[in-house]
Amino acid sequence: MLSKIIAEDLVSRLREAIDIKEKIVIVSHVGPDGDAVGSSLALWHYLHQLGKTAQVIVPSAFPSFLDWMPGASNIIVYEKDKEKADDVFLLADLIFALDFNTPSRVDKMQDALLNSPAPKILIDHHLHPDSFAQIVISYPEISSTSELVFRAICRMGHFDKITLECAQCIMTGMMTDTGGFTYNSNQPEIYNIISELIKLGVDKDDIYRKVFNTFSVDRLKLSSFCVYKKMKVFPKYKAALIALSMDELEKFNYRQGDTEGIVNMPLSIEGVIFSVLMREDSDKIKISLRSQGAFPANKVASDLFGGGGHLNAAGGESYMTLKETVDKFKKALPDYLEFLEEQE
Repeated sequence: MLSKIIAEDLVSRLREAIDIKEKIVIVSHVGPDGDAVGSSLALWHYLHQLGKTAQVIVPSAFPSFLDWMPGASNIIVYEKDKEKADDVFLLADLIFALDFNTPSRVDKMQDALLNSPAPKILIDHHLHPDSFAQIVISYPEISSTSELVFRAICRMGHFDKITLECAQCIMTGMMTDTGGFTYNSNQPEIYNIISELIKLGVDKDDIYRKVFNTFSVDRLKLSSFCVYKKMKVFPKYKAALIALSMDELEKFNYRQGDTEGIVNMPLSIEGVIFSVLMREDSDKIKISLRSQGAFPANKVASDLFGGGGHLNAAGGESYMTLKETVDKFKKALPDYLEFLEEQE
């Protein structure tokens, strides 16, 4: 039995909004990850079970290791098909915003999202949601947006509408946003949900293999390069850093998603509880932060890189050069010694 986390008034408003609308758009953040795609497709499958016309639109391409997901081939990628996506936005009478807390996270799709007169429903688990949606279902204590989608469907009394395909998408989102249930996943009810999804026919082990153990040759070589050549360990601060330039990424024929999971690798080193991956992009440095125990990765992301997230998994951006960003990180490490000492 799951606790009724989502407030009753929100459940009622959500149910009513879905009941009276027919053309529904589901959007997620730029650089969509497993939870963004998983929660969006799970909701898409559910809405189709209700007889609704639904369409998932994401700002940019998602990693190829998510291509297998049921319904993935129907997703519109805004940067590749803007005209088609804009037409869908114009016809929408309801928009779901999943797995992001502010419109800027949809990047170049922001104007299309905000200019649409359709009412908006936010379902997310990140801190400090903006007030751009009429219904806000925001619970940062929940492990993933996919878990929230499962809970929302159940709270509306529609567990029977969760098909195997929908369940596979939920499992994928929950699994990826917890690193295969290795962080941010210590709440017992997560495993109640997993049990229900498996009862519906989900093969958890197969999903894990597809998401975490299906690498291209180039991706595997890149991972090895990161550990052997690029990883810097700072024993005094129990931290590790991997910083990748665009030139280095191009040597390994980088594709979206190829660095997924690399930030977690240094955490397997004895004594390292904080890991950072910096990846140079065309106009910024993308930064992923992971930690173990009570070390606040989200605080570092907020303090240094204008980002945020969860205690053990966060992200941010830098508009300096890669070298300047690395130097800023190194210079700031002493500021977080107090959090290390609290765990000793």
